[in-house]
Amino acid sequence: MAEITAASVKVLRERTGAGMMDCKKALAETGGDMEAAVDWLRAKGLSAAANKAGRTAAEGLIAVAVEGARGAVVEVNSETDFVSKNEQFQEFVRNVADLALHHGEDVGALGAVQYPGGGSVQEALTNNIATIGENQSLRRAAVIEVQNGVVVPYVHNAVAPGLGKIGVLVALESEAPAETLQALGKQIAMHIAAANPLALNGDDLDPELVERERAIAMEKAKDSGKPQNIIEKMVEGGLAKFRKENALLSQLFVMDNKTPVADVLASSAKEAGSGIELTAFVRFELGEGIEKKQDDFAAEVAAAAGQKKDEPVA
Repeated sequence: MAEITAASVKVLRERTGAGMMDCKKALAETGGDMEAAVDWLRAKGLSAAANKAGRTAAEGLIAVAVEGARGAVVEVNSETDFVSKNEQFQEFVRNVADLALHHGEDVGALGAVQYPGGGSVQEALTNNIATIGENQSLRRAAVIEVQNGVVVPYVHNAVAPGLGKIGVLVALESEAPAETLQALGKQIAMHIAAANPLALNGDDLDPELVERERAIAMEKAKDSGKPQNIIEKMVEGGLAKFRKENALLSQLFVMDNKTPVADVLASSAKEAGSGIELTAFVRFELGEGIEKKQDDFAAEVAAAAGQKKDEPVA
């Protein structure tokens, strides 16, 4: 049997993030073969990761990356906000955003892409779950590009360069100088982060969402007791307001709260002496749409003490 030295255990720990005793056992099981020990721990990590797969992962990070005329944004979730400060996790999210630039936004396909240093993106994620100790998931990705212009990134509540809680990409098609477009794009991206538009134009809004708003407006209008023709006008007026407030180009620019974004673009184009078209945007907010589990900590403590929730814990 090969001798297992403290130095080899230390190297294996640094490479895998696994515990000292696990590293020692891995080396013993594999006769001191470092690469085989790494694989042994990864195999063990697969089991550990599977045990964590049912936990709600609604925290984590959004990452943005831009290269040339193409930009990508990804969301990788974890169970707690604490993980977002972990350098291993941050490096993974940043790398996935870079890979999405070249391999697209399909999460399933992205998981199979070769990860820097070896293995696939999914295998790297599984290893992170095992070594960090929390369930994690690559939830979504989006890619936008321009033919002639810029894609401008913005991160709100950044915890590190390109990483934060809200990520925005703005696509501007124009022959105006790049520095002009970058400055305009950042302002619009900040607006998008704050105002959360649901579509570029009113006509682009999700039809199901519009119909739901119509039904709500109709119920409210019926309660007014007004004639049917008045009710219909009230409903259409309400929908027009909904479209205006939720479409980016018709929203009032947050920088002055009075100028529609479309007019901001037109004014910038006039100053630049070149047409500027906002062709696309993406906004990812961490955890949006995920139902977070609400833990009753008081009940858990009381249960551990064998008491009811409202009884004092001895």
